[in-house]
Formats: sequence, C-alpha cells, structure tokens
Amino acid sequence: MTTQTYDPDNIFAKILRGEAPCTKIHEDDVSLAFLDVMPRADGHTLVIPKVAARNLFDIAPADLARLMPSVQTVAQAVKAGMEAEGVVIQQFNEAASGQQVFHLHFHILPCWTGVAIRPPGGPFQSAEALRPFAERIIPAFRAR
Repeated sequence: MTTQTYDPDNIFAKILRGEAPCTKIHEDDVSLAFLDVMPRADGHTLVIPKVAARNLFDIAPADLARLMPSVQTVAQAVKAGMEAEGVVIQQFNEAASGQQVFHLHFHILPCWTGVAIRPPGGPFQSAEALRPFAERIIPAFRAR
C-alpha cells in the first residue's frame, strides 16, 4: 500500500458525486467511463472505479477484479465506435509515473496506423468538442 492518502476532493471523486461534469460514455455498478478532457487521441476515454482508490496499490483485489471487465468492455466499445485498428491501455501510479489525478483510472487510447498519440498535457476540450466521439462510442455498447 502507498503511504499517500486518498483525497475525496479529487476531480474524479467530484465527477462520481455529480459535482463536476463529464462526457459520459458508460456507467455500471462498479465503474464510470468518460472522455478525457485533454485527449491524446480522438475518443480517448477514462475508466474509473466507483470505490475510492488512489491508484492500483490502494484498491482491494476484489474491487480490482470487478473493475477489469468494465475496462475490457469500454476498450472494446472505444475500438469499435472509433473504428480504431487497436487500443493502448495505460494506467499510472503516483506522480513519478505521470499520474496527475490521484483516483485510480485507466486510459483507453484508440490507435490507427500512421497516427501518433499526442503528448500528454494537451489543450482542454469542451464537452461540445468531445460530443461527436461520444456519439460514435456509446452506440458500440448496444451493438455488443
């Protein structure tokens, strides 16, 4: 376990409580998936657990086991909805690794041959700019 503590006021906790907006892609009893506001690829989606966990070191194994099918389902929908050739799934633990929001999350980045993933820290995108990607990904859940 990490020595750092979970901050219940992090932005993802606020999104889970409905105190901050997101462009939601999917929600089930264990997770919430939404589009990243600083996307590194078109359709870049985040999957977060509904339990409070700072990162992979803090989540109970049983909660992680319940979360991973959601990560898989979201990755399949992102790949299908974005007509991607593949996906990169990233997960960072603590600041030294690049973690910026200290609530466990998985990045689902759709990939296409010859299209580079953009560097982290890109410009913020509005919900309006992200909506077309949501409109492509959400129907892919129903098609499964």
